Formats: sequence, C-alpha cells, structure tokens
Amino acid sequence: MSLLEDTLSKQKNPDVRNIVQQQFCGEYAYVTVCNQCGRESKLLSKFYELELNIQGHKQLTDCISEFLKEEKLEGDNRYFCENCQSKQNATRKIRLLSLPCTLNLQLMRFVFDRQTGHKKKLNTYIGFSEILDMEPYVEHKGGSYVYELSAVLIHRGVSAYSGHYIAHVKDPQSGEWYKFNDEDIEKMEGKKLQLGIEEDLEPSKSQTRKPKCGKGTHCSRNAYMLVYRLQTQEKPTTTVQVPAFLQELVDRDNSKFEEWCIEMAEMRKQSVDKGKAKHEEVKELYQRLPAGAEPYEFVSLEWLQKWLDESTPTKPIDNHACLCSHDKLHPDKISIMKRISEYAADIFYSRYGGGPRLTVKALCKECVVERCRVLRLKSQLNEDYKTVNNLLKATVKGNDGFWVGKSSLRSWRQLALEQLDEPDGDVDQSNGKMNGNTLNKDESKEERKEEEEELNFNEDILCPHGELCISENERRLVSKEAWSKLQQYFPKAPEFPSYRECCSQCKILEREGEENEALHKMIANEQKTSLPNLFQDRNRPCLSNWPEETDVLYIVSQFFVEEWRKFVRKPTRCSPVSSVGNSALLCPHGGLMFTFASMTKEDSKLIALIWPSEWQMIQKLFVVDHIIKITRTEVGDANPSETQYISEPKLCPECREGLLCQQQRDLREYTQATIYVHKVVDNKKVMKDSAPELNVSSSETEEDKEETKPDGEKDPDFNQSNGGTKRQKITHQNYIAYQKQVIRRSMRHRKVRGEKALLVSANQTLKELKIQIMHAFSVAPFDQNLSIDGKILSDDCATLGTLGVIPESVILLKADEPIADYAAMDDVMQVCMPEEGFKGTGLLGH
Repeated sequence: MSLLEDTLSKQKNPDVRNIVQQQFCGEYAYVTVCNQCGRESKLLSKFYELELNIQGHKQLTDCISEFLKEEKLEGDNRYFCENCQSKQNATRKIRLLSLPCTLNLQLMRFVFDRQTGHKKKLNTYIGFSEILDMEPYVEHKGGSYVYELSAVLIHRGVSAYSGHYIAHVKDPQSGEWYKFNDEDIEKMEGKKLQLGIEEDLEPSKSQTRKPKCGKGTHCSRNAYMLVYRLQTQEKPTTTVQVPAFLQELVDRDNSKFEEWCIEMAEMRKQSVDKGKAKHEEVKELYQRLPAGAEPYEFVSLEWLQKWLDESTPTKPIDNHACLCSHDKLHPDKISIMKRISEYAADIFYSRYGGGPRLTVKALCKECVVERCRVLRLKSQLNEDYKTVNNLLKATVKGNDGFWVGKSSLRSWRQLALEQLDEPDGDVDQSNGKMNGNTLNKDESKEERKEEEEELNFNEDILCPHGELCISENERRLVSKEAWSKLQQYFPKAPEFPSYRECCSQCKILEREGEENEALHKMIANEQKTSLPNLFQDRNRPCLSNWPEETDVLYIVSQFFVEEWRKFVRKPTRCSPVSSVGNSALLCPHGGLMFTFASMTKEDSKLIALIWPSEWQMIQKLFVVDHIIKITRTEVGDANPSETQYISEPKLCPECREGLLCQQQRDLREYTQATIYVHKVVDNKKVMKDSAPELNVSSSETEEDKEETKPDGEKDPDFNQSNGGTKRQKITHQNYIAYQKQVIRRSMRHRKVRGEKALLVSANQTLKELKIQIMHAFSVAPFDQNLSIDGKILSDDCATLGTLGVIPESVILLKADEPIADYAAMDDVMQVCMPEEGFKGTGLLGH
C-alpha cells in the first residue's frame, strides 16, 4: 500500500476522497495468457503510484518499459489454468488501462543488501525529461497522454535509514519552481528546475560522473519520486472555485500561521531588547570592573565569564565552592577568583543576588599560615630525604642500628608527603599525621581507620603477634642517625633495635610448619609408592571392556582422585586427603545414582575404577565412608552363560529418574548460553572429529588441567535459571554440594572452521535467532534452513527451549540460493528494523 493509499483509507470526508481518486487514481490489469490453450485472464487493480525498478537502467523510459515487460511463468512458477485444470507455462504482463491526471512515479532506490543484511541506497543517475509521453505504454490508444514534470522529491543522504528530504514543486499558474526544505521555501531563479546543488552535497566512494543532460531533461542520483501532471491545451484560469470545506481549512491554517508569526516577532523583540540591555550593562560596568587603589571584592571567574556571555541568562553569584572549612576564602582557590572593584560588586549583588560576599578581609589567615607551614615542611623533607639516602649507604656495625622494613624505606617520602598534603589540616605532633577537616563528611570512621593503617610506617615488619617478624629478607638495618631522621616524621612508628629478638611464637610456628611440610612430603611419597598406577593413570580397568583377571571392581569419585593427585604433586601447597567421600555418589537413601550403562558412557568422567589390590591399600591409607563395588557373575546353564553386573549398593531408580529429569530441566532453562551455528556448503559439513578432545595425562602440570569450579561459581557459558522446586529426594545437602563440584560435566565445545558462536536464551524465539544468524552470516531469515540433530527447525514462534536447543548445541545452516525479490526482502527488514521516512505534508489528513 502506497503512502497516498494509506492516507486515503484514513480519510473520513467523502468529498476529499472523491477529489483524490479523480486526481491521482489510475487502473491497470494483470494479464495472464496460458501457452497451452491461449486462454487470457485479467485481474484489474487500481494504483496511485507506479513503483519502478532502477537497477541497470539510466533513463526513466527504460524503467517504465521493464515495469510493463512480459514475464514468463515456468517451472515452479507455472500458472494454474482454469480451462486446462492444471499448471501450465504462461506469460504475464501489466497493461495500463487508464492514467490519472497526476501520475506519481516512485523510483525504487532502496534495496536489500545480502552482504550486510540491511537496506542500502542506490546512488545511480536516472535521466528524466520534463515532458513525458505515456501513449506508447497505455492499452487504449487515442486521447491525450502527454505529461509535464510537476514535482521532484529528493532524498539527500548515503544511507537508506537516515537522510534529509527536499521537495521541488512547480507552480502550475506561473510555471515557476520552488524548493521546499523543511520550513524554508525558496523560489528558484528563472523558470527552470535546478537540481545541481542537491546532487553535489553527498559525495560517495564510488562517485560516477554525472551524464550530460540535453535541453528539457534532468539527471539525478537522489530523486526517488517524480510527479507528472497531464498537459491540457486550455490555459489554466486564474479563478479557481475552491470547495467551502477546503477554504475553511486553509483559512484556519492561515490564521494559526499568522498568530505564530506574531508570537515569533514578539519573542524576537523581547530577545533583542534583552540583548541590548545586557550589552549596555556590560558596556557600563566593563570599565569599572578592575580594582585599583579603591576597596575590592572577590567574585568567581566562572560566573564573570557567564555574565559576559549574552546567550545564556545570568544566575545569582555563588562563591560557596571557594570557601575553606572556616567559611572564608581558601588560599588555594585564588586562581579561580577575580578581584573586582567594590562599586561593580555592589551593582552585581543588587541585580543578581547571591553570595557570600568576599571582601578584602575574606582571605583565611589560618589557612594561609597552615599552607606556609606545609611548604616549609616539604622543603625540609626534600633535604632530609637526601640526608637519609646518604646515611643508608653506610654499613651499620654492631648493635647500634635499627630494623626498618624495606617497603617502608622505599615509600617513606611519599608517606610523609601524603601527611603534609591534606588541605586545611593541622599536624598532630603526637603521631605526625594530618588531621584534615576537609574530608568527605560521608566517609565512615572505618574507612578513615583503614586509610590510616595503610599509611603506618614500619608496620610491614610486624608479625601477627605485634613483634619483629622472623623474615630478614623483608627488613634492613639502618644507622641510629637515619632512624632519628625518620622518627621525626613518624614518631609512633614501631621501633626495633638491632639487638631485639624476633617473635618466639613465630619461630615455633615456623619450626612446626617445616615439620609439617616434611611430614606431608613423606605421606605423599608413601601414597605415591603404594598407588603408582592410580597416580600415573596407567593400567586402568574399563567397564566396557571388563578385565578377565578379576570379577570385582571398586568405585571412588573422580573428584577424590584429582584432589589426591594434587596433593601428591605439591604436598607443600595442598592439604593432604584423609578420606574417600563416596557419599557424593549415593542418593539420600544410600542407593547408587548411576547405572552400569551410564558409567560406561556419559558418567564415566565422574567415577574412577579401582583394582581390588589398590582398594586394600586405599582402605589402609584413607578413611572410607561407603564401599561401592561392581561384581561380575555368570547366570544360567547355557554355554556360553549370560554375564550380569551387580552393584553394591544397588541403583535407586526413583532418585536416578529424578536426577535425569532435573538435568533435562536445567538444559531447557538457561540464559546467555553459547550455541554454535555451522554453515553447510554443498551439503558437506566439517566433522567435529577434525579437532578431537585431547586426553589429559598425569604428566601435565596442574595449571594445564581444568579444575573443578568451587561451590556457587557459575559457568560463564551456561547460566542456569532456578525454574521450579526440585524434588526433596534428590536435593540432599551433601548430594547437591557434590552435584555442583563433581557431577556437572564439562560441556565445552571445540569450534571448527565455518562455525560461529552465538549467545542465546531458552525463552528466545526461533525468529529472533534467525535475525542473529542474518547478522553473523549475511543470510536473510527467509533463506535460512536450520536443523539440529536431523530435526528441521521451522516454527518461528517457538522458543529455543521447546525446540530442543540446549547449551553447546550445533545448529546446521543451509542457505537458499539468492533471489531478486527485493520487495520480499524489504518486508522482512521493515519487520526487523522499522524505519521512519518521508510522511508527506499531512494536508490530506483533514
């Protein structure tokens, strides 16, 4: 539906509807001819504008010829002939039956770009003449079909989603052209259309030279609508009978426009008067602003700059930002103040108000004295810093020195400067620190205390018991003279003479730690020697290929094995493992949570199989809470007999079913999970086994292994939502804790070439996913054929959760061949990205 049709459908006045239809409405027919029987069918349709494709054309007449060109209906597009009662090859074309008095020709400059997935503007030049003869294109000859150019609508801009609209309209009475640019209306020189200015404003990268235009013709790469008016031999009369209702609307609009003009003129007059008054005020006071020998006051420099700026209204004077804690002028704020005469200050405060007034006595004497004292201390600090550095170069002998932390020695000058740099503060001689009174009032006492603790000097060599630490690498012996200088700035710093002993408790703890490390190394070596194959992950039994030498295999959690291996590798860093926690593999009823089949496949990563000889050693080395084993038995007298595998304890079917249901529910309730889309080319897909998972051997370092996430930590690629209440029987505290640490398997997918990762949610629709895929692969949604595990995904309104798309899924994308149906693409982009374009003048809305 065109803009004119849409406006007309909302028009309630029948007189306006009739006038518009008589002026703008034409008629054409879709004519289809069956090649088999020759039967001709017609479908009549009214039109208000003709939409012309400009791709590959340079002249308007070529665009019209393509619009009326015959089209062949063959193959999948065959026509169903009612006479033949079957689909037949046919031809179809458009025949113009009647043309309106005003012919609107829309040039289709905006098309869909498959590479970017967005609309783009075609900036090709199209030539059109001022006189257009439509007689060769109409069905019924005879009559006058000669049109003259009446209006040109221009879109100025390189993008299809933004730009500026300009209209060139011809006055039918005088033949003069006018340019409408928003509220600006400009009459063109002479009586000729001039498009050169609009054509040169928007340069493009692929700029083509403008073709030469003959007399009476024009070329444009920005025109998107041409309006032609039917030529008549009769000269238009100057008196036109305007309908009463239309005249009333025009008079009403004219009245409103005149009121607006009067209001704008009054506002302009007031603005000019204010500007003149401000100019006179500035002219009057500018010469009296400087303060000479007469009394003066301080005013904010920022306020004076705004006062001189006539474009903004002047606000009251505000000097509060320049005050110190004593409510006087801060000495550090002098640079942002301006000294003016008392005469000018009286006029400012009488006209604009504000305050407080800062006279010659407003400068704070206490702050000035404090700043002078700080400057002297800083100067003294620079001298003392050089003296201390020279004293530190000397070697200290005997017990005449003092212990100072190396970190404190590196930063003592900065610590002293921070104490002196507190504004408006005074030094407390008892601890050498600034008690600033300009601190933020909202700062809590705890934060101030922490800040003071961070600034304490020589506390880096204090042990937890408040004594000298035992590590000599963290401290240094300095001379008595150097310590005396440092103590002047930090009188409350902890003092440690060189003869002072280290903390006895820390020495005891250090010895105990060394003994514990030796004990841990001995335990780790003993366990490694007792269970060498389990540590090296060699000669391990497998349930899918049961070893012939034994009928019994024991089970422990893989989590226990990994923690034990960590301790054996690094006994001094990791705590020893003292117990085998098999309760995590059992339900609250004491039943096993895994079937024999699942332990051979998906659950094999959660358990570790133990040989009977190893199990005996484990029972000696560790405390075992529950024994879990699987026994192989032969059943029946047949040869060969049937083999059965019995677990102790037995499987708990109810809890096993609940676990599976919970896992499936978690896979359907996720937010911001990662899936992978693989584009299929020629029905061939790169196999995932081209990048197989690498087996992690025991020889790898601990940093190379993926460690189990601690309780409560979420996988960034799999954020589960808490949907629904979990069953009580499978939410036992110990069992859930194990679920979070052990049973959750790693579902990380190894990407292969041709795949792209997308972040999706379970409640996201398939249509929204297709839009994401469009931006990632530049494939339009209607060209996408998606499938997962052989299942076609076609319901655009269904959510990904209901379609079975889970985290780490791989969706196959098969793209259809490109088509040239830009109108269909345009419909899709209108749904995905609504745009606002030229909405007309709104005159028909009345």
